[in-house]
Amino acid sequence: MITEGQIILRVLVGAALGMVVGYERERQDQPAGLRTHMILVIGATLAMVLSVNVGYLYARPGTPSDPGRIAAQVISGIGFLGAGAILRYGFTVKGLTTATSLWTMAIVGMTVGAGYYLVGVVTTALILVVLFLLNIIENRFLRTSVSRFISVEANYHKGVVKSVRKKVQAFCDVLVSFNIQKHYKSKRIRIQVVARISHDQKLEELIESISDIEGVRNLKVE
Repeated sequence: MITEGQIILRVLVGAALGMVVGYERERQDQPAGLRTHMILVIGATLAMVLSVNVGYLYARPGTPSDPGRIAAQVISGIGFLGAGAILRYGFTVKGLTTATSLWTMAIVGMTVGAGYYLVGVVTTALILVVLFLLNIIENRFLRTSVSRFISVEANYHKGVVKSVRKKVQAFCDVLVSFNIQKHYKSKRIRIQVVARISHDQKLEELIESISDIEGVRNLKVE
């Protein structure tokens, strides 16, 4: 049976491990940051400790106890919290990494709660390597692009569609879709584009370039 002193120690270790991962997520301006990770790991650690102790306290002679019944609910239940960290910005989904870090840190808390301090520390260090160092490698060596939704409203004149398409193709990596809606009464046209663009600088240049097209009245980017 785990004593109260050991429980407090395990909760403190779990809180410290949650703090270092939460701090990294906080720096990346993610929806689940320092406090969320710390409280999550504290709760998971306590759930694991409680699961072990309850199994010990209420075990009947000759009947094997199940110290994982309460802890097992943490793994499935944390999925709801992780889903709340996943956000959608237009055609881009953000927060998947944070959701997985929440789920994994919950297991780290359970690991510490079971008394495997070294395993918990090493796992936390490995998570930090993945979150921090690999993020630098991705930004520096891997070219990533983000899907953007661009809506352009303009006064219709000959060549405006061709001009917008030409500008988009010049700055995007992949042109996913290009839709046109023409209003004959108002003599206006709406062009809706979905394109993958690798850098924010390219997006800014594209916005400026489209704005310079004659007749453009409104420009929206998501």
